[in-house]
Amino acid sequence: MADNLAPERRAHAMRRVKGKDTSPELCVRRLLRELGQSGYRLHRADIPGKPDIAWPGRRLALFVHGCFWHGHDCPRGARMPQTRREYWAGKIDRNRRRDAQHRERLAELGWRVLVVWECELRDPTALSNKLLNFLAADPRP
Repeated sequence: MADNLAPERRAHAMRRVKGKDTSPELCVRRLLRELGQSGYRLHRADIPGKPDIAWPGRRLALFVHGCFWHGHDCPRGARMPQTRREYWAGKIDRNRRRDAQHRERLAELGWRVLVVWECELRDPTALSNKLLNFLAADPRP
């Protein structure tokens, strides 16, 4: 399938992709509120990886990842654009390596990390259970 957008239109579309307060992230925050969870902070630059949601006092970090952008192994994440395949494969690979480094650094600092994938939003009940399990285990001694 050929790319139907001219390069300048494609560039404009890609610049509009948000890095924070995305629809999946807002959905996770809504679920957290419904579960009675509060006290979290958003996009803390002083925490490695700048997690989307963090509970600094509890050392809990939550990342909400888009399946395509972070190379998830679901059908949407495995989809590769038809044009500039080498560029996109490299970019997604760099994103995956960076994500792994952030998780490792947080673990070294005693943080527990949860990644919520965009595709998991399709089953709110399962995602709610996953969030509750993550929040229930307190890493503090």
